[in-house]
Amino acid sequence: MTSNKPYLVRGLYDWIVDNGCTPYLVVDVQYPGVEVPQEFVKDGKITLNVSPTAIRDYEFNNEFLSFSARFSGVVQHLFVPVESVMVIFARENGQGMAFDVAPFEPDPDSDREESVKTKPSLKVVK
Repeated sequence: MTSNKPYLVRGLYDWIVDNGCTPYLVVDVQYPGVEVPQEFVKDGKITLNVSPTAIRDYEFNNEFLSFSARFSGVVQHLFVPVESVMVIFARENGQGMAFDVAPFEPDPDSDREESVKTKPSLKVVK
């Protein structure tokens, strides 16, 4: 069976938003393919506000999350493999779920390795 992690993250995201709260992700930036602004990384992790009002050009599938967000007033594009998500929680009350981040092991029969290789590059949009 495929990983249930993307389904759980999406379901919790919807649940948090539907309850009027602000969804945040904690991402392991050492996971292959993660592209986030490095100046906001602390201890190998970054916490991201992914509320509908904080992000644009949002794509979330079973492999990755991709979106644009402002950091210090500058719009940047982020790419987050779903497997790099450590926690999703509501800022207002801490409700959510933590996940294990397994070491990256490409599956030779999967397009996953290719999707990590062909991810969009981090770019600054003015």
